[in-house]
Amino acid sequence: MYISSLRNNSSFRVRSMAEKEHKEKLATRVTPPTLPKSPPQPASTGSPKVSTRFLDVMAFDGPAPERINGRLAMIGFVAAIAVELAKGQGLFEQISNCGIAWFWGTSVVISIASLIPLLRGVSVESTSGRIMTSDAELWNGRFAMLGIVDLAFTEYVKGGPLL
Repeated sequence: MYISSLRNNSSFRVRSMAEKEHKEKLATRVTPPTLPKSPPQPASTGSPKVSTRFLDVMAFDGPAPERINGRLAMIGFVAAIAVELAKGQGLFEQISNCGIAWFWGTSVVISIASLIPLLRGVSVESTSGRIMTSDAELWNGRFAMLGIVDLAFTEYVKGGPLL
């Protein structure tokens, strides 16, 4: 029943060999209505414009916050593991023994070094290579952030250094 009702409302015909005039008539009849054409878009000539305003660069979805935090986390995770292996101090002990001063100094240097190219209009993707891509940097930073949290949680539960 459902198929037969569709068949009654359908105006679709198939003809195998038709004359040229009939093909033109059929083409004009079958052709769906066209939408109004939009104005042509200008072709992009080069890389997209990147905002150099400080508030745009540092916005929640801007290019700087996650990259800076990821870079700091990568340095912090490697430093925390290295100091723990060398001196046997856990993460919390490292922070209490002059670790805050090192953290602030590193944060300022890395933040300024990361912001200078972005504020000059250089996009992060334009500086990517084959191996060292911008996506790889983001993922390494995310894993380093998780690593620091995991290291702190494990040392808290264990009650001392991880190693």
